[in-house]
Formats: sequence, structure tokens, C-alpha cells
Amino acid sequence: MDAYIADFQANFWLYCSIPFISGLIGYVTKVVAIKMMFHPIEFWGIKPFFGWQGIVPRKSVKMATIAVDLMTERLIKPEEIFARLDPKRIAREIETPMMEASEDIVREVMHQYQPGLWEGMPEFMRQAIIKRVKSEAPKIVATIMGEVQHDVSRYFDIRHMVISNLQKDKTLLNEVFQRVGKQELKFFCTAGFYFGFTIGLVQMVCWVIFKQPWMLPAFGGFVGLVSDWLALQMLFRPLNPKKFMGFTIHGLFLKRQNEVASDYAALISKQILTPGIMMEELFTGPKSDRVIQLLQRHVRRVIDEQAGLARPLVLYAVGTERYIQMKATVAERILEKLPDTMKYMENYAEDAMDVRNTLITRMKQLTPTEFEGMLRPAFKEEEWILITVGAVLGFMVGEMQIQFML
Repeated sequence: MDAYIADFQANFWLYCSIPFISGLIGYVTKVVAIKMMFHPIEFWGIKPFFGWQGIVPRKSVKMATIAVDLMTERLIKPEEIFARLDPKRIAREIETPMMEASEDIVREVMHQYQPGLWEGMPEFMRQAIIKRVKSEAPKIVATIMGEVQHDVSRYFDIRHMVISNLQKDKTLLNEVFQRVGKQELKFFCTAGFYFGFTIGLVQMVCWVIFKQPWMLPAFGGFVGLVSDWLALQMLFRPLNPKKFMGFTIHGLFLKRQNEVASDYAALISKQILTPGIMMEELFTGPKSDRVIQLLQRHVRRVIDEQAGLARPLVLYAVGTERYIQMKATVAERILEKLPDTMKYMENYAEDAMDVRNTLITRMKQLTPTEFEGMLRPAFKEEEWILITVGAVLGFMVGEMQIQFML
């Protein structure tokens, strides 16, 4: 025993460095693990075997699918969102820009199909036609929104909207996880140091007694592996609070469910489920052809109604085929103007849909299992890679330690 004590005193600072280096291994492997979760955004290396892409960007489709499935099943449905909008209020919000756009559309279409008739028409007649069209245009939009509300799934694909936007901007998915889990990721690194330091104390005692070279890389690998595994487990386990030696133990994400719900809802409502993105999906998404058909039908109806008794004369002057083309052109021009015009209703729509508060309320009501299912499943299958990398890095640092200890 005296020999061990004398050896320890002679190499005090060298031996005391062991737990600190072990703690550093625990910390560094966590930092690397976090970097590997989110970076690089695109694959770096030689496909398919040599290289790496961040787990979150690589799993963006799967994560987006899980997110939208949970969102529509447990949090908020498209039908519920659209039902909160008042078509008449939308018509009032877009009335001024829509009326201005309508005047441009009338002049453009008339110059295209009947320039002589339009130029030869008295100004008061031209203004009367423009005025009638301007008064009808917002009503057309209100009618279309009303029909969309009655059959949302026919005209709007929320799965496509969420998945395509998260795929298009993979940094957005990173932002979701990094902002929502900012405290847990910080803990992940800090816990790595403390786990590593604790194991390093055991390593130091074993080295003083046995001085076997293989012990340093073995302990280094063990620190990297165990500290990664423990830290990951502590983020989500236990699902429900449990008492242990007077302490309450609870998964860190789950303990902060209310706070995480607020952060998650704020991001989703500002970056994904926004009125602008939803209107873009409505008018340009995979089901937009149905919206276009709806618009064309209502435009044709309004033009025929405005022509009234003069319709035979209009057909005679313009020609049946050109009259049909003219109605199609009007519908196309209105569709071109709609995205910019609908921006004027975004403030109203954001307040009316109240996506943020709805998500917060519903997320707080999720069971622990459901809440975990929002954040973990998509990269759970890759956790073994992070743990393995931690073990390898720990082993390599342990090998370098040998050079200083021998």
C-alpha cells in the first residue's frame, strides 16, 4: 500500500489529470454527437458508403411525415383551421388590391380580344364595365374560399405542404430541434463531462494499482459509449416522474413539456403553418388544378351574368370561341394576381386561425408517449451511430493518454 501511495505522490498531477481527461472525453464526444445530428446539411463525402450527412437533414422527409401525422391526428386539422376563416371578411380584406387588379385585368383582356370595340366605347361605358367587374372580383374569392371550407381535403394537401417546405429548407428542421431542445442539448454536453469525470476517478484508481496500457483506451472507449448512452436516455427517460432516493427523476424533454410546447408552436405557426404558405399551397400545390377549375367556373358564371341580355350581341361581336377564350384568360389573370392579393388578408388570417395557441394547448395535453413521439422516433434508429462514434473517439484519446503515462 505504501508503494502505491508513494507512486501517487510522485505522479500526483499526472494521475489527477486522468479524471479530467476522461471528463473532457465525455464532453467532446457529446459536442461531436450534436454536430453529427445537424451537420452537414447536405451529404459530404463519397456516396454511398464513405461520408456523412446530419441525421436531422438526412431524415427530413421521415421527420416531417411524423410531425404532420401527429399534427393532423392530435394537434390541429386543416378543416379546423379553414373553418375559422370568414370568407366575407377575407373579401373585405383584399377588396382594395383585388379591385385595382381587376381594373388592370379588364383593360388588358379587352385590348387583347376587342381593342377596336374597347377604344371606340365611351368612357362612361368603359368605367361602368370596370366598376361591375371590380365589385364582383372579391365576391368570387369569397365564394371560392367558402367552397374550399366545405371540402378542405379536396383542395388542400397539408402533408405535401409541410413535407415539401421542410425538405426545401432543411435548416428549418434543424432550427426546430435546436430551438426546442436548446436546454437539453446544453445538458447533453455538460452531463458528458460529469459522467466522464466520475468514470475517470475509477480509471485513475485502476491505473495506480495495475498500470496496464490497455486500460486507458478501454476506459476512454467505455466513457464515450456509456456517457453518450446515459445522456441520450436522460433526455427521454423516464417518461413519467419517478422517485429515487428522495429525488424526482424525469426525462428532461418531458419535464419541460409546457415550455417545449410554446417554443415548438411558435416556430410552426411562424415558419410552416402560416397563411402565406397555406395560400401558396392552395393555389400552386398538387391539388391546385381543382382550385383553378373552381375559379374558372365562377369566372365564367360571373361574366355570363354580367353580359346578361347582351350576351348574344357579345358573342356576335367577339365570336363564340374567342368569348370562351376570353373567360379563360380572365380566370388565368385573376389566378396570377391572387397570391399577391391574398397577402393583404394574412394578418387577419393569422389572428383568426390562431394556430400558435391551438398547438400550445393541444401539445400540453399530449401523453408522455405521444410527446416523446414528436421529437425522438425519426433519429432513434441512428442513436447507435452517435454512441459508437463516442466510443471510438474515447478509445483514440485513451491511446494518446498512454504516451504521457508511460
